[in-house]
Amino acid sequence: MHEETILDLSRQFFISYPFLIAIVSFLIGMVFMPYVLRLAIRKQMVVSPNKRTSHNGDIPNVGGINIFSSFILAYFLLTASGVDGVKHYILAGLYFIFIVGFFDDLMTFSAKKKLIGELIAGFMLIVIADVRLTNLQGFLGIGEIGYLFSYLVSFFLFLLIINSLNLIDGVDGLATGIGIIISCFYGVYFMLVGNGLHRLEYSDLSIMAFALIGSLAIFFRYNVFGRKNKIFMGDSGSLVMGYIIYILVINFLEINRIAYPAQPPLNGEFYMRSSPAMSVAILAVPLLDTLRVMITRIKNGNSPFKPDKNHMHHLLLSIGLKHRQVTYILCAVNISFIAVAIIGNSWKNSILVIVTLVMAILYTLLLWRVVDKHKRKQN
Repeated sequence: MHEETILDLSRQFFISYPFLIAIVSFLIGMVFMPYVLRLAIRKQMVVSPNKRTSHNGDIPNVGGINIFSSFILAYFLLTASGVDGVKHYILAGLYFIFIVGFFDDLMTFSAKKKLIGELIAGFMLIVIADVRLTNLQGFLGIGEIGYLFSYLVSFFLFLLIINSLNLIDGVDGLATGIGIIISCFYGVYFMLVGNGLHRLEYSDLSIMAFALIGSLAIFFRYNVFGRKNKIFMGDSGSLVMGYIIYILVINFLEINRIAYPAQPPLNGEFYMRSSPAMSVAILAVPLLDTLRVMITRIKNGNSPFKPDKNHMHHLLLSIGLKHRQVTYILCAVNISFIAVAIIGNSWKNSILVIVTLVMAILYTLLLWRVVDKHKRKQN
């Protein structure tokens, strides 16, 4: 009884101050990380340099173990309002996507096997837990959508988000930094909505976002600033991060759908008229880079899924920048997209999407110009 009371009090505390859970997950991760490193080295869970990497020596690639465990302990066991109902299925899907990524890190699954694993996790989350998109809020002139289209769109978004975040995990701290930035936006948003409307489910989403931030932050420290104790997140980390961010994105869209087309706003200052377009801008770097790379591969007659070194971080590395510099630049770029999304939250979806695409094109043209100039100097 006494233990239950303490747990209930801790949950109430973090509902009031959700941002503090980031400290809890960070500290849990800090305690676990040395053990994860020792386990990875002892069991040879490492990645060696290859044609797609830019590191030296064998580096442990199972940082996802630490991200997953610190998030689970901080969110589900210490602060979530009970692991019951749909949370069982959300947790099951999270565990499954972690296992898929973990074994892919160890034995490298084929694209087909990995996709099947992602779809199973997506089924648990989208179909059973019912975490799906039900309204496009006027995007492309569409409002409410039927069940079949809802499931199709939700599975597409799920695969797009988790794989785009996975694909930018090519330099130290980039995927983690982008994940922290995205989670910061959603964490603050859900905290404001939860406090403003006194709705526990929104505060719970804020706790989820901040728990992820702490889990990613401790990994960022080791991945970017570690020398003898450096570690990569691997697919086990990037897929877990993408899974959680998908939940945040869908709930952000669903919270704002209630105001479209004729119902009263969510709550004046919290209602985001262009939430679909905002979500594109908030995830601009991973989403638009993935789109650009796939279009380039198809244009060159290659499979859109064939690995190459044409991502933005590869191009920035090619002009002589170091990993940290690339990470800081692309994180700053993503922050600029989020700033525009916040400024344009009351614009029409079409206008904000156009502005986001124009920004992406300008950034890409600038990057290509810098790369071409560097190549001419080299020749």
